Amino acid sequence: MVKFSIPIMVLLIAILACNNPGSITPNPIGNLTPTVGNTPVEVTVTVFFTDVARFQVGTEPYETPVTRIIPVPASLPAAVLTQMFLGPTETEKTNGLAAYFSGTNGFSKLTIENGVARVYLTGTCNSQGGTYTIANLIETNLKQFPEIQWIKIYDQNGETENPDGQTGSIPYCLEP
Repeated sequence: MVKFSIPIMVLLIAILACNNPGSITPNPIGNLTPTVGNTPVEVTVTVFFTDVARFQVGTEPYETPVTRIIPVPASLPAAVLTQMFLGPTETEKTNGLAAYFSGTNGFSKLTIENGVARVYLTGTCNSQGGTYTIANLIETNLKQFPEIQWIKIYDQNGETENPDGQTGSIPYCLEP
C-alpha cells in the first residue's frame, strides 16, 4: 500500500476537482468561461444599437456595437436579434444608444437558407415617415454573419415587398 502525506492528498484532490465537468476553465485569452466538459455554456455576442448622437448629426455608421454574454444558443443570428429586441441596457442608454423598433416588438421566426435570412416581425410596424427604421438595425445585426448575404423582413402579416430571389426586402410598412 502506498502512503500519501496529507498535503499531497489535498493537492491531488484539488487537481482532480479542477478537471471535473462543469468547472470554470480559462480560455486562451485568460478569461474564465463556464463549461460543461469541454463545451462552453456561455458565448459573447455582438449586438448593434443606434448611436443617437451620430444619427442626429448624420454621421454614419449610425450603429455602435456592444457585447453581451449569453447562454450558448441554438442559433447565433437569432440570439443577436433577441438581444437587439431587448434593447440597450441602462448603461448603454446612458452612453447614448437607442433602438428604433418602428412599432415592432420582436420577431416570431428567423430562417436562413442559401444566404437569405428571413425575419418575421411581431407588432404593428410603421416607419412613421422615417428613412431609418428597425430594418437598419436588423440588417446591421445580421450582416455580421458571413452566411447571410441578403435579408428579407416580413411584417406582422407575413408580407414583404420582394419575397423571392436573392435580394434584400422590407415590408411596405417600413417604407418612408
